[in-house]
Parts: sequence; structure tokens; C-alpha cells
Amino acid sequence: MKRLVNCVIMALIAGVSVSLLAAADDAKPKYTIKEVMKFHKDKIHEKFQKGEASKEEKQKLLEGYEAMLKQKPPKGTEEDWKKKCEALVKAVKDDDKDAFKKAVNCGSCHGAHKGG
Repeated sequence: MKRLVNCVIMALIAGVSVSLLAAADDAKPKYTIKEVMKFHKDKIHEKFQKGEASKEEKQKLLEGYEAMLKQKPPKGTEEDWKKKCEALVKAVKDDDKDAFKKAVNCGSCHGAHKGG
């Protein structure tokens, strides 16, 4: 009986460990900040602003900005970072080109948050 209880306890511990590892992986953002900035170098954001971005490119932008939202800024306040990232996410979700143009102000974000 004692052996059975020990086996059950070990199985529960293993199950919980696997669940925690899976949850930790889900919490990891899909893209790094650096990867999202590469989207800008690839001019995907400009295609979005002009209404020329494909459905896949829009989705990639959205996923990138959502990933940034889950991360801490290299410098500056998390509150300001979150506000800026949320504006980008909302503009892409709403397909709002004017709001996106305001939100994608590179100098404003880099000045406040870009690390060394």
C-alpha cells in the first residue's frame, strides 16, 4: 500500500511539473523585441499603413506587437511601454491606419525604451 501511495505521489509531481513547463512555454512571447523591429526594417509596417499588407503580414505585425506587450522594456517605465504597445495592437486589430501612424512613432518609443 505504501508503495502505491508513493507511486501516486510521484505521478502527481511529474504531472504538475509537466503542466508548469507547458504553462511557462505558453507565457514566452512568440517574438523577441529585436525580431519585431526586423519587421519594421522589412517595411511590413509601411505596407500596413498604405493598405498593401497581406492578411499574413497583418497577422505577423499583430503577433509581434502582442509579443512586445508581454515583455519588459530595455529601459523606461513598463507603464509607458504597455501603453505604446497596446496602441499598436489596437490599431492593427482595428485596421485603423490613422491610429497606427500615431502609434508607430519610432523616435518616441526608441527614445524612451531602446536599450544600449
